[in-house]
Amino acid sequence: MIKDLVTDLSNFFRQHAYIEPFLKADNTGRTGEFLQSPDERKELDGLYECILCACCSTSCPSYWWNGDKNGEEEYLGPAALLQAYRWIADSRDEAANARLDKLEDEFKLYRCHTIMNCAQVCPKGLNPAKAIAEIKKRMVTRPAKTKERA
Repeated sequence: MIKDLVTDLSNFFRQHAYIEPFLKADNTGRTGEFLQSPDERKELDGLYECILCACCSTSCPSYWWNGDKNGEEEYLGPAALLQAYRWIADSRDEAANARLDKLEDEFKLYRCHTIMNCAQVCPKGLNPAKAIAEIKKRMVTRPAKTKERA
């Protein structure tokens, strides 16, 4: 009898869904294509190629310790955060501040300790740790939080 190893990725995909992996833009009054300059498009290189294999997340010690709390206090992991940055960095997306607000707590983003296992195991050669560092950089360089403006 031949058996396969079957993994439960429901938590992984729930975390991926949390970051809302789709373009958020107001299309009212817009006609035609939503174009980017070549430089804007180049910003997405190394982000959109993720195949959601979960290798980075399963190799991350911070994810082992903090990735399954099923609530507000959980580390989202390298794959979800790489995808989050993919949408934050997209010049066509108009919800970057709201996306950053969703990530700003002590667990979701800040449990990355830059161990770099994620970059070493990625079959596509991507660097989730770099994307996570870019999110952290944007957290501190953005204007006042949108929550405070309301």
